[in-house]
Amino acid sequence: MKDIHAMPPAIPRLALGKVGITGVRKPLVIHRPDRTQTLAASLEVYVDIPESRKGSDLSRNAQILAEAVDSTVIRPSPSLEATCVRIAAELLKRHEYAREAEVRAEAEYFRQRGISGDRLSLEDYRLFGQAWASRGNGTPRLRKAIGAEGVGMTACPCAMETCRNALAEEFPELREARFDALPMITHNQRNRSRLTLVLPEEVEVEADRLLDVIEEAQSSPTYAILKRGDEGTLVLNAHRKPRFVEDVIRSLLTLAAERFPELPDGVEVFAETQSEESIHKYDVRAEHRASLGELRAGARKGTA
Repeated sequence: MKDIHAMPPAIPRLALGKVGITGVRKPLVIHRPDRTQTLAASLEVYVDIPESRKGSDLSRNAQILAEAVDSTVIRPSPSLEATCVRIAAELLKRHEYAREAEVRAEAEYFRQRGISGDRLSLEDYRLFGQAWASRGNGTPRLRKAIGAEGVGMTACPCAMETCRNALAEEFPELREARFDALPMITHNQRNRSRLTLVLPEEVEVEADRLLDVIEEAQSSPTYAILKRGDEGTLVLNAHRKPRFVEDVIRSLLTLAAERFPELPDGVEVFAETQSEESIHKYDVRAEHRASLGELRAGARKGTA
């Protein structure tokens, strides 16, 4: 049978950087040092194709995914991103014409959280894994990334100060120093933040550590279960820590440099945050990419 994919394309001399399949959903069993759990993962895989080839062998991608992910039921994978690395390496092996491969995975993730010890519930987050494989001299070069996303809230510092000044006109005692630390009314946003680390292949990072950074960077985490008193506590906590998205992104980056001292300077950090505005017709977003070495150098300058 003629291999149509391997034939020359109708438009010659044009290689393609990324061709693959997306939207593949699979159960992925992960074993961490303290637990084993099943993630509902959505995966996408890509390889490049040369200018001499009409198409990519997409059925190989589906077969690789089935073999790599289904096997975790018997032999769990150490992490979402480790599975991505395995798949990326296999893509290069079976697509002999490809020079590069990329794998992305996204999964729902739950961990027990609560505003107090008797208000614990399984709160939902998202995990992200990514891997890249490229041909070199002999062994393929492999890289991976782990990311996590959490939804919390922010309280606007600007509206807070405006409200403080306006209320001080009506209640002059608010200008007294004893009221400086009094939480003030302001508008709030639902904040969605993501933190990603690009790691050496052999390094593992626990996703919960990324989520801890995210929740600390926001004005406050949010929770599924809140009694009346809990709601008041959460609102007060958030208004004691007002944040712009710029504050959140800087906190994400600074905390990443502080909380992962064991990681080398070359690790790349990508932070993203978006606040869903309550009084505006638009949302506000910020993102920044830097190496841990750059962030650590900046922190040292700041303390000099």
